[in-house]
Amino acid sequence: MKLSAILSPLSDLRGGLTLVLLPFLSALLKHPSLIFHPSKISDLFFSLLWIPYGDGVDGNAKSSKEDLIPPYAYGVVLDIGAGHGHTLDYLDHPRITKFIALEPNERMHARIISRAAKYGYTKAKGNFDIILYGAEEIDKIITQIGGEHSIDTLITILTLCSIPSPQKTINSLVNRTLKPAGGQILFYEHVRSHLRDVSFWQAFWTPVWKRFFGGCRLDQPSHIWIEQSTEWDWSEGHSRMWVKEGEPEEHLFWHRVGRLVRK
Repeated sequence: MKLSAILSPLSDLRGGLTLVLLPFLSALLKHPSLIFHPSKISDLFFSLLWIPYGDGVDGNAKSSKEDLIPPYAYGVVLDIGAGHGHTLDYLDHPRITKFIALEPNERMHARIISRAAKYGYTKAKGNFDIILYGAEEIDKIITQIGGEHSIDTLITILTLCSIPSPQKTINSLVNRTLKPAGGQILFYEHVRSHLRDVSFWQAFWTPVWKRFFGGCRLDQPSHIWIEQSTEWDWSEGHSRMWVKEGEPEEHLFWHRVGRLVRK
Protein backbone atom coordinates (compact mmCIF):
# COMPACT_ATOMS: atom_id res chain seq x y z
CA MET A 1 0.00 0.00 0.00
CA LYS A 2 1.38 3.41 -0.97
CA LEU A 3 2.55 5.77 1.77
CA SER A 4 0.44 8.57 0.26
CA ALA A 5 -2.69 6.46 0.72
CA ILE A 6 -1.74 5.55 4.29
CA LEU A 7 -1.20 9.21 5.22
CA SER A 8 -4.21 10.57 3.31
CA PRO A 9 -6.32 11.30 6.43
CA LEU A 10 -3.67 13.75 7.65
CA SER A 11 -4.39 16.29 4.92
CA ASP A 12 -8.10 16.30 5.77
CA LEU A 13 -7.40 16.58 9.48
CA ARG A 14 -4.95 19.42 8.96
CA GLY A 15 -7.26 21.22 6.55
CA GLY A 16 -10.25 20.83 8.84
CA LEU A 17 -8.42 22.18 11.86
CA THR A 18 -7.06 25.11 9.86
CA LEU A 19 -10.52 26.09 8.66
CA VAL A 20 -12.45 25.56 11.85
CA LEU A 21 -10.18 26.16 14.84
CA LEU A 22 -10.58 29.95 15.07
CA PRO A 23 -14.38 30.08 14.66
CA PHE A 24 -14.66 27.10 17.02
CA LEU A 25 -12.60 28.78 19.76
CA SER A 26 -14.52 32.03 19.19
CA ALA A 27 -17.82 30.22 19.72
CA LEU A 28 -16.50 28.60 22.89
CA LEU A 29 -15.44 31.97 24.26
CA LYS A 30 -18.95 33.31 23.66
CA HIS A 31 -20.55 30.24 25.27
CA PRO A 32 -18.02 28.85 27.79
CA SER A 33 -20.67 26.65 29.44
CA LEU A 34 -20.38 24.34 26.41
CA ILE A 35 -17.22 22.84 27.91
CA PHE A 36 -19.46 20.96 30.34
CA HIS A 37 -21.36 19.33 27.45
CA PRO A 38 -19.02 17.23 25.28
CA SER A 39 -21.76 16.21 22.86
CA LYS A 40 -22.66 19.87 22.22
CA ILE A 41 -18.99 20.70 21.65
CA SER A 42 -18.82 17.89 19.10
CA ASP A 43 -21.97 19.16 17.36
CA LEU A 44 -20.53 22.68 17.26
CA PHE A 45 -17.22 21.58 15.78
CA PHE A 46 -18.79 19.34 13.15
CA SER A 47 -21.39 21.93 12.14
CA LEU A 48 -18.59 24.47 11.57
CA LEU A 49 -16.55 21.88 9.69
CA TRP A 50 -19.44 20.96 7.40
CA ILE A 51 -19.84 24.54 6.17
CA PRO A 52 -16.60 24.44 4.12
CA TYR A 53 -16.60 20.65 3.61
CA GLY A 54 -20.21 19.76 2.85
CA ASP A 55 -20.41 20.94 -0.74
CA GLY A 56 -17.06 19.35 -1.60
CA VAL A 57 -18.04 16.00 -0.14
CA ASP A 58 -21.32 16.18 -2.04
CA GLY A 59 -19.47 17.02 -5.26
CA ASN A 60 -17.16 14.00 -4.87
CA ALA A 61 -20.22 11.77 -4.59
CA LYS A 62 -22.25 13.44 -7.33
CA SER A 63 -22.00 10.77 -10.03
CA SER A 64 -22.83 7.98 -7.57
CA LYS A 65 -25.78 9.91 -6.18
CA GLU A 66 -27.09 10.64 -9.67
CA ASP A 67 -27.07 6.91 -10.44
CA LEU A 68 -28.70 6.07 -7.13
CA ILE A 69 -31.23 8.66 -5.99
CA PRO A 70 -33.24 10.15 -8.90
CA PRO A 71 -34.04 6.83 -10.63
CA TYR A 72 -35.21 5.03 -7.51
CA ALA A 73 -36.32 7.31 -4.64
CA TYR A 74 -40.09 7.57 -4.37
CA GLY A 75 -42.95 8.13 -1.95
CA VAL A 76 -42.21 9.00 1.67
CA VAL A 77 -38.45 9.48 2.00
CA LEU A 78 -36.52 9.32 5.28
CA ASP A 79 -33.04 10.80 4.91
CA ILE A 80 -30.78 9.53 7.69
CA GLY A 81 -28.19 12.07 8.85
CA ALA A 82 -29.42 14.71 6.45
CA GLY A 83 -26.56 17.14 7.10
CA HIS A 84 -27.27 20.25 5.01
CA GLY A 85 -29.97 18.50 2.99
CA HIS A 86 -27.92 17.77 -0.14
CA THR A 87 -30.11 14.75 -0.90
CA LEU A 88 -32.86 17.17 -1.89
CA ASP A 89 -30.77 18.31 -4.87
CA TYR A 90 -31.00 14.82 -6.41
CA LEU A 91 -34.63 13.81 -5.88
CA ASP A 92 -37.06 13.44 -8.77
CA HIS A 93 -39.55 15.65 -6.92
CA PRO A 94 -42.81 14.64 -8.69
CA ARG A 95 -42.22 11.10 -7.37
CA ILE A 96 -41.78 12.24 -3.74
CA THR A 97 -44.84 12.65 -1.49
CA LYS A 98 -42.95 13.65 1.65
CA PHE A 99 -39.36 14.32 2.65
CA ILE A 100 -38.35 13.64 6.26
CA ALA A 101 -34.89 14.71 7.38
CA LEU A 102 -33.38 12.94 10.39
CA GLU A 103 -30.58 15.14 11.73
CA PRO A 104 -29.54 15.09 15.43
CA ASN A 105 -27.31 18.16 15.07
CA GLU A 106 -29.72 21.08 15.42
CA ARG A 107 -27.10 23.47 14.08
CA MET A 108 -27.66 21.87 10.67
CA HIS A 109 -31.42 22.42 10.60
CA ALA A 110 -31.59 25.93 9.18
CA ARG A 111 -29.80 24.85 6.01
CA ILE A 112 -32.00 21.77 5.61
CA ILE A 113 -35.17 23.82 6.01
CA SER A 114 -33.96 26.43 3.53
CA ARG A 115 -32.99 23.84 0.92
CA ALA A 116 -36.27 21.95 1.38
CA ALA A 117 -38.30 25.14 0.90
CA LYS A 118 -36.47 25.82 -2.35
CA TYR A 119 -37.97 22.61 -3.73
CA GLY A 120 -41.42 23.19 -2.26
CA TYR A 121 -41.16 21.04 0.89
CA THR A 122 -42.52 22.76 4.02
CA LYS A 123 -44.21 21.70 7.22
CA ALA A 124 -47.17 23.91 6.33
CA LYS A 125 -47.77 21.86 3.17
CA GLY A 126 -47.43 18.62 5.11
CA ASN A 127 -44.78 17.25 2.78
CA PHE A 128 -41.77 17.96 5.00
CA ASP A 129 -40.60 17.15 8.51
CA ILE A 130 -37.33 17.35 10.38
CA ILE A 131 -36.48 15.05 13.28
CA LEU A 132 -33.99 15.98 16.00
CA TYR A 133 -33.01 12.45 17.03
CA GLY A 134 -30.10 10.14 16.46
CA ALA A 135 -30.69 7.14 14.22
CA GLU A 136 -30.41 4.85 17.25
CA GLU A 137 -33.47 6.46 18.92
CA ILE A 138 -35.74 4.22 16.92
CA ASP A 139 -38.86 4.37 19.12
CA LYS A 140 -38.92 8.18 18.99
CA ILE A 141 -38.37 8.11 15.23
CA ILE A 142 -41.23 5.66 14.74
CA THR A 143 -43.56 7.94 16.70
CA GLN A 144 -42.67 11.01 14.67
CA ILE A 145 -42.91 9.38 11.23
CA GLY A 146 -46.42 8.13 12.01
CA GLY A 147 -45.83 4.52 13.01
CA GLU A 148 -43.92 1.49 11.89
CA HIS A 149 -43.55 0.63 8.19
CA SER A 150 -44.35 4.21 7.08
CA ILE A 151 -41.36 4.78 4.82
CA ASP A 152 -41.08 3.95 1.13
CA THR A 153 -37.45 5.00 0.70
CA LEU A 154 -34.75 5.11 3.36
CA ILE A 155 -31.68 7.06 2.21
CA THR A 156 -28.34 7.05 3.99
CA ILE A 157 -25.40 9.00 2.59
CA LEU A 158 -22.11 8.79 4.53
CA THR A 159 -24.01 8.44 7.78
CA LEU A 160 -23.84 4.84 9.03
CA CYS A 161 -20.15 5.27 9.82
CA SER A 162 -20.99 7.49 12.79
CA ILE A 163 -24.11 6.05 14.41
CA PRO A 164 -23.94 4.27 17.80
CA SER A 165 -24.49 0.49 17.87
CA PRO A 166 -24.51 0.51 14.07
CA GLN A 167 -25.46 -3.09 13.37
CA LYS A 168 -28.41 -2.99 15.77
CA THR A 169 -29.47 0.47 14.56
CA ILE A 170 -29.35 -0.50 10.87
CA ASN A 171 -31.39 -3.60 11.58
CA SER A 172 -34.02 -1.59 13.48
CA LEU A 173 -34.26 1.11 10.81
CA VAL A 174 -34.74 -1.38 7.99
CA ASN A 175 -37.18 -3.64 9.78
CA ARG A 176 -39.26 -1.03 11.57
CA THR A 177 -39.44 1.97 9.23
CA LEU A 178 -39.59 0.44 5.74
CA LYS A 179 -42.80 -0.82 4.21
CA PRO A 180 -42.60 -4.61 3.95
CA ALA A 181 -43.35 -4.83 0.23
CA GLY A 182 -41.44 -2.46 -2.03
CA GLY A 183 -39.79 -0.49 0.76
CA GLN A 184 -36.18 0.21 -0.17
CA ILE A 185 -32.91 1.48 1.20
CA LEU A 186 -30.57 3.53 -0.97
CA PHE A 187 -27.07 4.01 0.38
CA TYR A 188 -23.71 5.53 -0.42
CA GLU A 189 -21.24 4.80 2.38
CA HIS A 190 -17.51 4.51 2.90
CA VAL A 191 -16.92 1.07 4.38
CA ARG A 192 -14.28 -1.32 5.65
CA SER A 193 -12.13 -2.55 2.79
CA HIS A 194 -11.94 -6.21 1.84
CA LEU A 195 -8.16 -5.79 1.52
CA ARG A 196 -6.33 -6.68 4.72
CA ASP A 197 -3.67 -3.96 4.55
CA VAL A 198 -6.23 -1.25 3.78
CA SER A 199 -8.57 -2.35 6.57
CA PHE A 200 -5.62 -2.34 8.99
CA TRP A 201 -4.92 1.34 8.29
CA GLN A 202 -8.61 2.17 8.41
CA ALA A 203 -8.71 0.74 11.93
CA PHE A 204 -5.45 2.52 12.81
CA TRP A 205 -6.77 5.99 11.88
CA THR A 206 -10.30 5.58 13.22
CA PRO A 207 -9.65 6.55 16.90
CA VAL A 208 -8.19 9.90 15.77
CA TRP A 209 -10.54 10.49 12.84
CA LYS A 210 -13.75 10.01 14.81
CA ARG A 211 -12.72 12.67 17.35
CA PHE A 212 -12.79 15.40 14.72
CA PHE A 213 -15.40 14.15 12.24
CA GLY A 214 -18.53 13.62 14.30
CA GLY A 215 -17.82 10.05 15.40
CA CYS A 216 -17.11 8.87 11.85
CA ARG A 217 -15.36 5.49 11.70
CA LEU A 218 -13.36 4.36 8.69
CA ASP A 219 -13.63 0.65 9.49
CA GLN A 220 -17.38 -0.09 9.52
CA PRO A 221 -18.69 -2.84 7.19
CA SER A 222 -22.00 -0.99 6.85
CA HIS A 223 -22.84 -2.52 3.47
CA ILE A 224 -22.67 -6.02 4.97
CA TRP A 225 -24.86 -5.04 7.90
CA ILE A 226 -27.45 -3.56 5.54
CA GLU A 227 -27.50 -6.71 3.44
CA GLN A 228 -27.99 -8.83 6.56
CA SER A 229 -30.54 -6.56 8.20
CA THR A 230 -33.96 -7.53 6.90
CA GLU A 231 -36.15 -10.11 8.63
CA TRP A 232 -37.68 -10.67 5.18
CA ASP A 233 -35.81 -11.33 1.96
CA TRP A 234 -34.49 -8.63 -0.30
CA SER A 235 -35.84 -8.77 -3.84
CA GLU A 236 -33.04 -10.15 -5.99
CA GLY A 237 -34.51 -8.74 -9.19
CA HIS A 238 -34.50 -5.14 -7.95
CA SER A 239 -31.54 -5.08 -5.57
CA ARG A 240 -27.90 -4.49 -6.35
CA MET A 241 -24.71 -3.22 -4.76
CA TRP A 242 -21.71 -1.75 -6.53
CA VAL A 243 -18.34 -0.06 -6.03
CA LYS A 244 -17.93 3.65 -6.71
CA GLU A 245 -16.81 4.01 -10.31
CA GLY A 246 -13.14 4.83 -10.82
CA GLU A 247 -12.19 4.48 -7.16
CA PRO A 248 -8.88 2.67 -6.45
CA GLU A 249 -9.06 -0.30 -4.13
CA GLU A 250 -6.10 0.96 -2.09
CA HIS A 251 -8.17 3.76 -0.64
CA LEU A 252 -8.93 4.34 3.04
CA PHE A 253 -12.27 5.85 2.03
CA TRP A 254 -13.58 2.91 0.02
CA HIS A 255 -17.22 3.34 -0.98
CA ARG A 256 -20.08 0.98 -1.66
CA VAL A 257 -23.29 2.09 -3.32
CA GLY A 258 -26.49 0.13 -3.28
CA ARG A 259 -30.21 -0.28 -3.57
CA LEU A 260 -31.96 -3.05 -1.68
CA VAL A 261 -35.70 -3.57 -2.07
CA ARG A 262 -37.91 -5.64 0.19
CA LYS A 263 -40.05 -8.36 -1.33
